[in-house]
Amino acid sequence: MSAVCVFCSSSGRIDAAHVELAAAVGAELARRGHTLVSGGGSVSCMGAVARAARAGGARTVGVVPRALVDLEVADHDADELVVTDDMRTRKAGMDARSDAFLTLPGGLGTLEELLEIWVSRTLAMHGKPVVVLDPDGLFDPLRAQVDLLVERGFVRPQARDAVSWVHDVPGAFDAIEAGPQSPTLSAAPDELLEAEP
Repeated sequence: MSAVCVFCSSSGRIDAAHVELAAAVGAELARRGHTLVSGGGSVSCMGAVARAARAGGARTVGVVPRALVDLEVADHDADELVVTDDMRTRKAGMDARSDAFLTLPGGLGTLEELLEIWVSRTLAMHGKPVVVLDPDGLFDPLRAQVDLLVERGFVRPQARDAVSWVHDVPGAFDAIEAGPQSPTLSAAPDELLEAEP
């Protein structure tokens, strides 16, 4: 059993299919005996993944900035709700409590979380699995951009390959349980994110 951090959307304007995907992730997480770590929100995908996880018997941990508690969108049903002063402390709290990271379709906040945990993986700051569940290709342009950065020499192939990309919920948890996609990189920092000249 491990603690899986799920990065996902809190938007109320997205297609209901994304919320259903988050609920399926929460149910599968519980079925496999994992703990959920989330951003501590109660709305949209954030709320759906947490409710489904609890319904399946999983423990849920939410890490939420005080500003969102004040907006009354915090997941007060979480088994543990950690309130932080700001977003940076929130992300650090989520990272510290997690054994793996799963990104679902989302917006700028989700992208920020994914990129930060991806970069820290390539810098050997953690050796935890990083998985992206993208059933309908929302992140295809991001993957193409990273491929272009590799082609132009800005990113090493090993850094690109530190993330597992999957298209279905069981595949996401298979990838998490299989461990990191690539070994922890150990080159000098300037050689990790950028290719050698």
